[in-house]
Amino acid sequence: MTSRADPNVLRAVNGFLVADARGRVLGRVEQAAPEDGAGRLTVRGRFPLRRRHVVPLSAIDEIDTTSGVIALRVERDALRAA
Repeated sequence: MTSRADPNVLRAVNGFLVADARGRVLGRVEQAAPEDGAGRLTVRGRFPLRRRHVVPLSAIDEIDTTSGVIALRVERDALRAA
């Protein structure tokens, strides 16, 4: 388990579940872009809406590599849709 947005860990998070600060599942990581200037994850929402969210790396609270879950420190309403 890691609490930092380590670029080495972020390269391997495609497919991880993402949950907001209240524990609600946003969806799965579709693309991680730790190298670009903004540093962000693109998260594909769950059925039926399948909306995409852009998650800045600063919003990540914890990454659990064992269970494949990324916990955010913000609620989903604070994220912008892609």
